[in-house]
Amino acid sequence: MFVFLSKVLDLLLAPLTWGLLLVGVGALLRRGRARLGTWLQVLGLGVLYAFSTEPMANGLQRWVEEGAVSTYRPGEVYDAVIVLGGMVDADATQRSGLPEYTLAVERLLRGFEVVREGRAPQVLISGGTLDTRPGALVEADILAKQLQLWGIPPERIVVEGRSRNTRENALESERLIREKGWRKLLLVTSAAHMPRALGTFEAVGLKPDTLVVDVRAHEWHPRLAWWQPRASNLSAGTDALRELFGRWVYRMRGWA
Repeated sequence: MFVFLSKVLDLLLAPLTWGLLLVGVGALLRRGRARLGTWLQVLGLGVLYAFSTEPMANGLQRWVEEGAVSTYRPGEVYDAVIVLGGMVDADATQRSGLPEYTLAVERLLRGFEVVREGRAPQVLISGGTLDTRPGALVEADILAKQLQLWGIPPERIVVEGRSRNTRENALESERLIREKGWRKLLLVTSAAHMPRALGTFEAVGLKPDTLVVDVRAHEWHPRLAWWQPRASNLSAGTDALRELFGRWVYRMRGWA
């Protein structure tokens, strides 16, 4: 049920879905209500164009990132750095046999740097899988192996591979943190994800410092290329809308 609902919401929150529905409904109505059908098709194309432009995508990204603040103290030695998953392309990894990462891989890179520089003796990798098939790849296991390849000893890596979303990241991490007796914590995740992630961790009683990474929004510099429709902008805007909806759900459920 969890996987089914997440897929349905992904579909409904996509501007691509809105645009195609408007165009499709408009085409059906043109046989009997031509004027309304035409306007719906124009509106659908307008939605597709608007969300495919860089100003729209960048504006939405700035909106979701504006509440992200780093409280990381470079002079502090933390008990552990918590790196949240969401950076492995599981299908591509399974096909190639090698770790294949998304744009969010900066989470792992910055977490690695904190440990390598001696700012934390332990790293907690939190991230499971939505794949219910036997033998499905678990993200935390992949990331732990990557850290080992970069020279981090296995005894300094704690793996949490049961969580499937941010709420479960916090719950499962809290359990391990309590067992380890850690107090000074550093949470690493993407700028767009940090406000919800921090709120979720605080809701389970944890008060980590934060290290914001994977910042994607940038300053406004008008140029012709900004108005060219691109699929990447459509995808970025969809990700931002999904995050905004996720925050609303978490607030309504009392999870953050």
